[in-house]
Amino acid sequence: MNKQSRLVLIPVMFCFFVMGFSDLVGIASNYVKADFRLNDATANLLPSMVFFWFLIFGIPTGMLMNKIGRKKTVMLSLALTVVALLLPLLGYSFGIMLVAFSLLGIGNAILQTSLNPLVASVTGNRHLSSTLTFGQFLKAIASFIGPILAMWGATKFIPTAGYDWRVLFLIFLVIGIAATLLLGMTSIVESQPENKPSSFKDCFALLGVPVVLLSFIAIICHVGIDVGVNTTAPKILMERLGITLNDAAFATSLYFIFRTIGSLTGSAILRMMKGRTFFVISIILLAIGLVVLLYGTGRTVLYVAIALLGLGNSNIFALIIANAITQIPDKQNEVSGLMITGIFGGTVFPLVMGFMSDRFGQAGAIIVMAVGVLFLLTYLRSIKN
Repeated sequence: MNKQSRLVLIPVMFCFFVMGFSDLVGIASNYVKADFRLNDATANLLPSMVFFWFLIFGIPTGMLMNKIGRKKTVMLSLALTVVALLLPLLGYSFGIMLVAFSLLGIGNAILQTSLNPLVASVTGNRHLSSTLTFGQFLKAIASFIGPILAMWGATKFIPTAGYDWRVLFLIFLVIGIAATLLLGMTSIVESQPENKPSSFKDCFALLGVPVVLLSFIAIICHVGIDVGVNTTAPKILMERLGITLNDAAFATSLYFIFRTIGSLTGSAILRMMKGRTFFVISIILLAIGLVVLLYGTGRTVLYVAIALLGLGNSNIFALIIANAITQIPDKQNEVSGLMITGIFGGTVFPLVMGFMSDRFGQAGAIIVMAVGVLFLLTYLRSIKN
């Protein structure tokens, strides 16, 4: 990658930080649950409303990129994200939060679909896996900052001031506006699709390609585990240690801290290690983390489990995306749309986990995540070194 490409990549990678804003829904759902006295199933509607829209907008976004270009599509997503972050600052009710997280989900669905191919336009396929992994590192920084800001706001401000834990929306709003302006001022040369614009039928037909179908399901499982740990970890600490939500919120930050560490180190490791080998290591860490989380009772043991889950889940998304779009190079926009559609697993998993935890305690939620890990293990055969 030449010097000019590296400079162009800076504002593009900044967008990965904005991508991490969607992960604030994990800690937010816990605060909303407490504020409005909701049960787990109802509170988990919030993460579901974020990730439901990936099912609706993934494929249309892939088609939209063929018409207006990748950069303009990313700009649209940033604008929607800014509006979503503004709403909770204008009013606070369960209905407003549902609308805000719906818009956040729509913006994030468009962003994740269009940003990965935009990175490919700048870097090419050779360094795509490591670059996307570094992007996930930046995303993870935003993810673990969210709970910290929420905890700080909950103790620093009073609800009548209009912010309390919601001060994180104000801070992220400013960053989102800055990212929009920075990308808007950057000139990017995009590769044009050689084929005619794809239809919905053409996109769904790609699911007939085994690697695309298996990658699609793997994304569902990965995101389900990610959102599951994000929302469940604080509840497990509250259930087993008898601590308050403000104290338990650190569990979410801990998860994303280790996701950040995993993404940063993974970006370097993937330049030296085969993707298949790295994927095996990630699955082993996930499996150990879930077992410890299921049976652990002490604070330190539970923290170790959450850290292992963060490390294990930190690079799986980038590996799956890179594996899918490099194996179908002439349909990168469409494949990216299909892969991002799989993020609706963030809707399915929390809903199932909510019902299971209401019935069996948080152990029920852990078992649901374990099913996702088992499928990821079978996906190993589809990874091209």
